[in-house]
Amino acid sequence: MLPELHTSIPGPRSREAAEALRRYESRNVTYLDAEFPVFWERAAGVNVWDVDGNRFLDWTSAFGVAGLGHTAPAVREALVDQAGRLLHGMGDVHPTPLKARLCERLSALTFERWGAGRGKTILGNSGFEAVEAALKTALLATWKPGVIAFEGAYHGLGYGALEVAGTPYFREPFHAQLKDFATLLPYPHGPSIPGGDEFPDGPEGWEERLEAQIDAAVAAKPIGAILVEPIQGRGGEIVPPRGFLPLLRRVCDRHGLLLILDEIYTGLNRTGALFACDHSGVVPDLLCTAKALTSGFPLSACVGREAVMDAWPLSQGEALHTSTFLGNPLGCAMALASLEIHARPETAAHVRERGERLKAALRGIASPLIKDVRGVGLLVAIEFALDGLALNNLVKRALRDGLILLQSGPRGDVLGFTPPFDIADLEIDFTAERIATYLS
Repeated sequence: MLPELHTSIPGPRSREAAEALRRYESRNVTYLDAEFPVFWERAAGVNVWDVDGNRFLDWTSAFGVAGLGHTAPAVREALVDQAGRLLHGMGDVHPTPLKARLCERLSALTFERWGAGRGKTILGNSGFEAVEAALKTALLATWKPGVIAFEGAYHGLGYGALEVAGTPYFREPFHAQLKDFATLLPYPHGPSIPGGDEFPDGPEGWEERLEAQIDAAVAAKPIGAILVEPIQGRGGEIVPPRGFLPLLRRVCDRHGLLLILDEIYTGLNRTGALFACDHSGVVPDLLCTAKALTSGFPLSACVGREAVMDAWPLSQGEALHTSTFLGNPLGCAMALASLEIHARPETAAHVRERGERLKAALRGIASPLIKDVRGVGLLVAIEFALDGLALNNLVKRALRDGLILLQSGPRGDVLGFTPPFDIADLEIDFTAERIATYLS
């Protein structure tokens, strides 16, 4: 169903909630102005309703979480069933069997599926916790503190994740409290090819330059790992050349480095493959996943090759890395239900088909203000010849028309599209027509 046009957004109840946040929440957290935000009350499928009864088409999947659709029936049933049994366990002392089942399932869907033996997991609550678990694991496995990461990267905002952040906006205010263990290198990408290969050709000589940069970094300091997003998400939906991950795998093997893939955004069929690394056949040493893992509950996982994860000492009753809510039974139940759907080959095939349909519609918008349309699966973007403020105004106009959109990229000149997987042709065409109108 298409959203109806709106003229009074935000409504009175949203404005009331915004005023409460203005008074009582840290002013840095929620962006508040006269036109933004609306406050969600319920959601189903691709639609969201706000507290004033307005219906919206969600092009964000709530930051990529609801790929299976908002309030996906199988996931909701798992949550309700588990909530009637147990809300909380003692994750690293007296856990539930659900934690064991989830770790076993994650192994099956990653390293065992890749023919790389057993995988072992550290569960967390948020994506950045999975990244920080991977960083700790890499240090214990190599005893080399240095990490190569990439400009434009977003790995979350905890202090360990901030050190490898490739976006100065997030990192610089806290630089004085960070330890300098990261080396940032350029993330390679080239222009997309309309109707052609999803993975572009990189600029001439990119492979030789990148390999030389990694070699120089390894020679300059003790590097133990490379951390990378297979496709950059918040950095502007940047798709690297097809040979990017294979090059990193070769270089890691040559130097004895661990390859850490941040698949928090790209994992679980967002790119039309169970994990984005499946497109290139590259097997990492450590993989981080979160967001779509539960379809709506705070839970993350760092999954690693058994030999790497066994660098952690055997627990003698006090874990080196844990949290109060580790392996929460609600999240584990929801994750198991979500993974059952994600593991079906038809889920990935459907995402690939929907992604091609979406890109075709967006590439059909005739405007000199569009510089590029790119993406893999349903991780799609339009890059504009507009500044961030102008695109922010477009996002607000779209909200009045019932479309929830998000800006991305370091300059805010990119619109990212990460809708629920069941986005329909009519909804795609409606959105493309609206965007064309805004640009005319």
